[in-house]
Amino acid sequence: MQAFTLPEFYVPHPARINPHLEAARTHSMAWAREMGMLDSPAPSGDVVWTEQALAKMDYALLCAHTHPDCDGPSLDLVTDWYVWVFFFDDDFLAQFKYTRNTEGAKAYLDRLELFMTGPGETPPEPENPAEAGLKDLWARTIPSMSEAWRRRFVTSTHNLMVESLWELDNIDRGRIANPIEYLQMRRRVGGAPWSANLIEYAVGAEVPDKVAATRPMEVLRDTFADAVHLRNDLFSYQREVREEGENSNAVLVFETFLDCSTQEAADLTNDLLTSRLQQFENTALVEVPALLVEHDVPLPDQIGIGHYVKGLQDWQSGGHEWHAKSSRYMNEGPVSGANGPLGGPTGLGTESLRFSPNRLGLVQRTRQQAPPPFAPVGHLPLPEFRMPYPVRTSPHLAAAREYAPGWAREMGMFGPVPGVALGVWDERRMRGIDLPHCAAMIHPDSDFEELKLSSDWLTWGTYGDDYFPLIFGMRRDPVAAKFCSDRLSLFMPLDGEPVPEPANPVERGLADLWSRTAGSLSPSARADFRADVERMTESWVWEVANQAQNRVPDPVDYVEMRRRTFGSDLTKSLARLRTGDVIPPELHRNRVLFELDTAAEDYAAFTNDLFSYRKEIEYEGEVHNLVYVIERFLAVDRLQARDITARLMNARMEQFEQLADEGLPRMCDDLGLDEEVRAALTRYADNLKNWMSGILEWHRKCVRYRQKVPVPGLVSGNDGSNRHYHSRVVRTP
Repeated sequence: MQAFTLPEFYVPHPARINPHLEAARTHSMAWAREMGMLDSPAPSGDVVWTEQALAKMDYALLCAHTHPDCDGPSLDLVTDWYVWVFFFDDDFLAQFKYTRNTEGAKAYLDRLELFMTGPGETPPEPENPAEAGLKDLWARTIPSMSEAWRRRFVTSTHNLMVESLWELDNIDRGRIANPIEYLQMRRRVGGAPWSANLIEYAVGAEVPDKVAATRPMEVLRDTFADAVHLRNDLFSYQREVREEGENSNAVLVFETFLDCSTQEAADLTNDLLTSRLQQFENTALVEVPALLVEHDVPLPDQIGIGHYVKGLQDWQSGGHEWHAKSSRYMNEGPVSGANGPLGGPTGLGTESLRFSPNRLGLVQRTRQQAPPPFAPVGHLPLPEFRMPYPVRTSPHLAAAREYAPGWAREMGMFGPVPGVALGVWDERRMRGIDLPHCAAMIHPDSDFEELKLSSDWLTWGTYGDDYFPLIFGMRRDPVAAKFCSDRLSLFMPLDGEPVPEPANPVERGLADLWSRTAGSLSPSARADFRADVERMTESWVWEVANQAQNRVPDPVDYVEMRRRTFGSDLTKSLARLRTGDVIPPELHRNRVLFELDTAAEDYAAFTNDLFSYRKEIEYEGEVHNLVYVIERFLAVDRLQARDITARLMNARMEQFEQLADEGLPRMCDDLGLDEEVRAALTRYADNLKNWMSGILEWHRKCVRYRQKVPVPGLVSGNDGSNRHYHSRVVRTP
């Protein structure tokens, strides 16, 4: 009996099939036999695969559906890659997950990576089917692809192999990940980013390296990956969770985190799947064309990117069709929505042509459209905050408080700006925000000069965060916002280039701060710091663009962009300046440090969303607040959304504690790091503790987030003046 009834899926593109299917079936079976994958023994005494089992799973059908347009030899090679990756998954399960053999798993994975050779390198002789298959596939694939593609493919293959240890560790602990951690880690351990790389091979068009790392292309890959993984989790829950005892499955994650029924968790997983697909569509239709123009991408590369986007779409539809047929998965129930109110055609490739409100994605589309702004929401009672770390404060706070308004005045932050007669800030408002207090807590060990610099960066970032929605958001002008953001890069020269004359307080403040900060940094650290600032200013443009589209962000996109809009990278980089270049940059891509960073970032950003809910939703007409995003996505009231936000905060804090106390020392041991790097990593984790506790305390004390009465006649003004309030605190029950 199935654990739940499969929901109706949103599959917006029709599935097609490659005419070379039968040849690929014959080839892949022979190749699996040649590599030793058939009748390969498992520790239990059984075998991992038999010929009958492989035929029944039918990976050639998967590839024929997901790559309908490639030629026969290409389909053969792609199918072999999928046979290999599914064999690796099942073999790893049998060899190490069932036996809980963590040390053996590490050795197995370390050796497997030796078969992804670079130029001039020779792999060892294979000792098992996984090694034999990877050696053969690598030799057949790499000659036709660029070095940039090879690097990306090595990274995605490395992740899906090595991060299997994360799954193994969670099974061993009996630990189920929190939803944010799960989605992030599923991208690394799941095969979808790896599949996206193979799509470039199958369609014969690589994504140009100069745009591969931009936000639109990252969002395409991430939404593709999330949709593939969420769909797989729905189909595989029965096998993975109920039969194999795995706990890395979105349905189980939501079931546990929200304490809801399996059916409710499955429906929520499907809602998120739909939302991610619609985010993909929005990015492909709105952001990618603008990207091509911005980077002046040549026409042949534009055509190639178009083929790549189409390849991602084909994979989604074809993958769904295969999941609905393969013996590997549970696929009984209304998979296709054929029983929906509008019915539809039947037969091969018609999964996406049967209509119902769910299959059309109408529910999520409706929720993503923002209602009229400035709705009265009232006071939001705050939850209890889990904060295990004490607040520490710099002894130079009083002096910094006296210094800070003078710098802001010198930069022009108290004067009028074009289109806003009252200006963005005045001195009274700036003193009430008390950013030196925040700086003194997140950098408690700084000397006075360091504290002044930190306070000024926070002042500049907070002013810019107010400036963009007031100047550009109210008039729905993302083009002007982007022009402003792009110009800011001119004020952060990497090699002493001349800077233009500042045209506004944001440019003037950045020019001053950069001249005081960049000189002490190494060239690589300077480039990284500039990128951190650019990510923050570009995220402000993203907010303006959402306002222009009247769009409530997808919850996953919101969480990931919230880290940027909050300035997490910038403020953490200020702390990182004190550790110098001791910590190798590649360590920040390690799972432990990546999750440590993002857990801290989410805790701090969600703190802000809880404290600022009424200010943003009722007084500023905003939609960029996690409480509000959850309200819209889950169709719950603000108190329920508040509780879910608080639960996410606590889960991220618990994860941070576990990583800081156990994960970081274990990572140092596994990588054999020397004492200097270990000490720097300990200081870095301590800085994050100060950062989180300081930000929470600042929100508790800052008048910016106390309940205010808006100035009559200004709340809903079209000139942006809704941001000005009386400072009188409203007494609430």
